[in-house]
Amino acid sequence: MKLTIERATLLKALAHVQSVVERRNTIPILANVLLDGQENALTLTATDMDLAITETVPAEIGQAGATTAPAHTLYDIVRKLPDGAQVEIETDAEAGQMAIRAGRSRFNLATLPVEDFPTMSGGDLPNVFSLEAEDLRTLIDRTRFAVSTEETRYYLNGIYLHAADDDGTAMLRAVATDGHRLARVQLSMPDGGEGMPGVIVPRKAIGELRKLIEETTDPVEVALSDTRVRVTFDEAVLTSKLIDGTFPDYERVIPTGNDKVLSVDRNTFAEAVDRVSTISSEKSRAIKLAVGSGMLTLSATSAENGSAVEELEVGFEHDQLEIGFNSRYLLDITSQIESDGAEFVLADASSPTIVRDGEDQSALYVLMPMRV
Repeated sequence: MKLTIERATLLKALAHVQSVVERRNTIPILANVLLDGQENALTLTATDMDLAITETVPAEIGQAGATTAPAHTLYDIVRKLPDGAQVEIETDAEAGQMAIRAGRSRFNLATLPVEDFPTMSGGDLPNVFSLEAEDLRTLIDRTRFAVSTEETRYYLNGIYLHAADDDGTAMLRAVATDGHRLARVQLSMPDGGEGMPGVIVPRKAIGELRKLIEETTDPVEVALSDTRVRVTFDEAVLTSKLIDGTFPDYERVIPTGNDKVLSVDRNTFAEAVDRVSTISSEKSRAIKLAVGSGMLTLSATSAENGSAVEELEVGFEHDQLEIGFNSRYLLDITSQIESDGAEFVLADASSPTIVRDGEDQSALYVLMPMRV
């Protein structure tokens, strides 16, 4: 294989694929990226056996061919080359070497046989629909903060995507929960998604997908089966296994009897929580909300740090109520609210609280209280 490619083009594609590669690998080939040069294009592929990303970029192909090279090392080399450099890549299959040249720089990397590189067959993915990139970014951004990192509850280690019915309207719904908070975001079901199975997309796949779609404005095609998901856009394809588990019946966690509405200015509230939580202990991050007629008092105390109190004017027309929350969770949720107003729908000090955007009903959050 012999090719020439512009540094910025190669760097962007490598940045996308190399982050899939685990730093520690017991299988040497999984530390490598597959480079395949054919007909004025270079295709790069990386996988960890559960997740694969493929990206195709334009290149000047002198001699078609394929090889595999250490992903992180290759990325570091290209990253350190000067801007605007033309990168020449040439492989010697017999010697198991890949030469990289740019300006006066020369590198030789050891390669591994292409035949050893695992392929992630997509299989039959019967459910196919298209989403606007902006909509997919919204679904991910507003839910992934609530994904669990507890490996024992592996079925919570991803975002649950499924078809839902909202007052007779078909919706595509994304849900994530770690047992302490829950995020539920929905949008109108795109054409072709009506019969989709409920699937749990793993945390790592979500993170890589979000990075990939950061800049795209083109629609994103999503193809699903019970076990796999494939997302295609521009010149990139992400294929991932799904979590083999049953997502809990989250509807049971969303309270229906909460009747006390606390309306706050999102920015003012978040800043006050941030200030007061400076005092709360690192372990519990507990903060108390005492709300009465038109006034909210935020407070935190800890044996090591002392105490903090701040008062805010709010909308609340009910009897006095005190409730405790994890301040970090409060800030995570309020940061997802885009309008100026946030609403807390409360029941009592020990029941789950609903948090929602004052102007956008497509997102709903549930937060478990703490004892303070």
